[in-house]
Amino acid sequence: MLPIILSGGSGSRLWPLSRSLFPKQFLPLASDRTMLQETLARLEGIANCGKPLIVCNEDHRFIVAEQLRQHDVKDATILLEPLARNTAPAIAVAALQAMQRGEDPLLLVLAADHVIPDVEAFQAAVAVAREAAQTGSLVTFGIVPTSAETGYGYIQKDMSEERNTRTANTFPVARFVEKPDLATAHAYVESGEYLWNSGMFLFRASSLLAELEKFVPEILTACRAAVMGASRDMDFIRLDKAAFAESPEDSIDYAVMEKTDKAVVVPLSAGWSDVGSWSALWEVADKNLDGNVEKGDVLTVNSHNCYLHSADGRVVAAVGVEDLIVVDTDDAVLVAHKDRVQDVKKVVEQLKADNRPEANQHRVVYRPWGCYDSIDSGERYQVKRITVNPGAKLSVQMHHHRAEHWVVVSGTARVLNGDKEVLLTENQSIYIPVGVVHALENPGKIPLELIEVQSGAYLGEDDIVRFEDRYGRA
Repeated sequence: MLPIILSGGSGSRLWPLSRSLFPKQFLPLASDRTMLQETLARLEGIANCGKPLIVCNEDHRFIVAEQLRQHDVKDATILLEPLARNTAPAIAVAALQAMQRGEDPLLLVLAADHVIPDVEAFQAAVAVAREAAQTGSLVTFGIVPTSAETGYGYIQKDMSEERNTRTANTFPVARFVEKPDLATAHAYVESGEYLWNSGMFLFRASSLLAELEKFVPEILTACRAAVMGASRDMDFIRLDKAAFAESPEDSIDYAVMEKTDKAVVVPLSAGWSDVGSWSALWEVADKNLDGNVEKGDVLTVNSHNCYLHSADGRVVAAVGVEDLIVVDTDDAVLVAHKDRVQDVKKVVEQLKADNRPEANQHRVVYRPWGCYDSIDSGERYQVKRITVNPGAKLSVQMHHHRAEHWVVVSGTARVLNGDKEVLLTENQSIYIPVGVVHALENPGKIPLELIEVQSGAYLGEDDIVRFEDRYGRA
């Protein structure tokens, strides 16, 4: 069985923690591990489970690779989507890639951003689904509802005797239904026939591809060309962009699951949540006696049922409030009522319309060699705190419009400055003139910390001409 982990979402409803270049699946929202790492951890202990295949946005490739490394996952396959095409093409290319060696594995398709506290129940449901998938069924996992939710799609079980499956606790799918209004949701829950649509699946690769060929051959044709034209880029597999762009954009539910007569559902009761909003995160998080979720440096006085998050070390104090979401980051603060958190995405839409950087990235920006924090900026200058991981090296590069001063705070820096190479240690500095080819490397065994002061007429990140780069960006 091959785990397929879909990691392409943007998580705009969890802004300002989640940004398009660092979305929620890479954040430690429900535990000390990131959501992607929690998804990987849930696979541990499943019999005959292969190394995962991660489908992710090209912009997230180094984040995925680093989080796999931190979780000690080796030999995973990272498949890069050049653009978003929804879940049907994403799963199709994963299935085609999985069959490249002539094998036909079972595919356990999971989202990277779900919370499932009861791992034992999840693994038991996978075992049930596995038996059904081996007979050619396309299995989806339906969440046993705990309330009448209007934010989820529903799956109706076929309860008729003549359509009972041979596998215990597995039901044919009668129909998929869209997100209902509240009265309809109450009726669904009371009937006992409906489950929440989790967006998780288990099926044999060839079984899925046969149904794609039957119902959406245009998706399969484009995805097959994208995989055939794929190229290796370091540890990544880069799909052919032109071919993948030809694929229609569609979900696996619409493309296949709602049309096939092979769909079955396995009920799952494991505390599942897709954490699609701040109120959903409040629901699954640990609360104190006042019903508050408090993350970071938080103080409360007579406040109840709030989610309070200080991400940058500042004190967040709440006095006499109820049912609020307050999230403080280094460059943005969100204050919202729990009943209106679905509208957070409208804030992100406005930020994008105004071309604000807060929509896409945090003040701290992660790179394959480490990260940088833009700590100050003004007319013709910018100050960054740069961290270079041990053994890592920035590209050999130059700038047309800016000069740079580097001051080493801790660690050791090997600097190429024109035709000279020097070693700098704590409290030493160097000046890089405009137009001079330069590079920065950490030859030591501890992180290199330095302060960079940029000065010049233009300070944008696109003023970088790369000549050599070990991360394939030249």
